[in-house]
Amino acid sequence: MKARNPLDAVRDRLRLPPASGGRPGTSADRLVPYDDAVQALGRDGDMVEYPDDVRVERIVGTVGRADDFDAEFRLRNPQLRARWDAVAELMARPGQVVARVELLRLGEMYFVVDGHHRVSVARARGVVAVPARVRWVCTVAYAMACLRAMHLPSKAAEREFLSRIPLPDPVRTELWLDRTADWMRLADAAEAWAFRETLRGAPLPDRHTLAARWWEDEVTPLVHHLRRAGVGVGLRDIQLYAAATAACDRRGASRWPSVAP
Repeated sequence: MKARNPLDAVRDRLRLPPASGGRPGTSADRLVPYDDAVQALGRDGDMVEYPDDVRVERIVGTVGRADDFDAEFRLRNPQLRARWDAVAELMARPGQVVARVELLRLGEMYFVVDGHHRVSVARARGVVAVPARVRWVCTVAYAMACLRAMHLPSKAAEREFLSRIPLPDPVRTELWLDRTADWMRLADAAEAWAFRETLRGAPLPDRHTLAARWWEDEVTPLVHHLRRAGVGVGLRDIQLYAAATAACDRRGASRWPSVAP
């Protein structure tokens, strides 16, 4: 019987549907709660506050008002209708100067501290950006603009992965996996790779060196090889490497077959 091409195992893995997904009426149509997001991502200090005009589409979360507005900042609480109408009337007046909304920023995501009605009215009217006062909070895992509440479990797993494999900042901003279990599989794979390297006499004095070397010497060449074979077009590097690692696990192999030049 002809041996199966290992690349087919990766293709099979990539055909599987994502494990995450929102159920109607739950996290898929809710604003992202700030406390949940920062707990999942891992707070890593604050940056200075600054004024900015923030694109409304990037404002996807809230500090304490998740039940009053939906994910599109449409009003959910009918008791706030009078307040919403008053704000809308005020913002419609010619020459009216509207106070800056107060936002917290995690990566590419913004959370409303004060000014929910102003953001809601602006979004309903198709306003592109609103004046804001922003406080940028650094996190361990990076918050992409597409992150929603249903993705937080995977981001929490990513934070745990980064505590073991502290990749450089330029790499962190591109990390995204749907399957929570893939993060621990990758951490195990990176540490196994590091163990093999130390047996070969390669110095890996700390976890930051381990992470940088693993990405440069192991992940990048394998991803390049798979892309040359036409696998994983449109995927992030980490997604493609995770699929290859899962395929190796199913085949009972400890490493991917040697990459031909």
